[in-house]
Amino acid sequence: MAELARWQSFYVIVGSSGAALIGVQFVVVALVANLCIRSTAESISAFGTPTVVHFGGALLVSAMMSAPWPSLGPPSVALALCGLGGLGYGAVVIRRVRSQTVYTPGWQDWLWFIILPCSSYASVGLAALCLHTTTQVALFGIAGAALGLLLLGIHNAWDTLTYIVIGGSRDDASEPE
Repeated sequence: MAELARWQSFYVIVGSSGAALIGVQFVVVALVANLCIRSTAESISAFGTPTVVHFGGALLVSAMMSAPWPSLGPPSVALALCGLGGLGYGAVVIRRVRSQTVYTPGWQDWLWFIILPCSSYASVGLAALCLHTTTQVALFGIAGAALGLLLLGIHNAWDTLTYIVIGGSRDDASEPE
């Protein structure tokens, strides 16, 4: 299990960053709750909740990769289930984005809120399945996906916050600069 031990510091950084950013996201939501904005539970569940889930995904993957597993079998199964769960959640987010009426998503929104997160979860699942056969490549794939989820969460939190701060007054569905 020396292969996993060498990744310990990486997952401590990614996991603790994900946990801290979940807290920051809750603080930001609490602070802007009093602003007069065009927001509904549907738009929050379509764009805000996935951000927290992606931070949680990075934290979960980091926790699984930091656990003292006796062999590569159990983390492989756990990570494959995590990837599958993330893809299932991606389907839920697609439904939520399509059903909310406050904001018309542009192609950038589909990329950052659907395509890239689903790609990260698929990478976790695929790398988990390859953990026994191509261990080093799989470990880099899992690490990249965990870091990707963290960076996606940061981008999406910033995008949502910018939209809220400018009052949701954009006439088009383009990304804030």
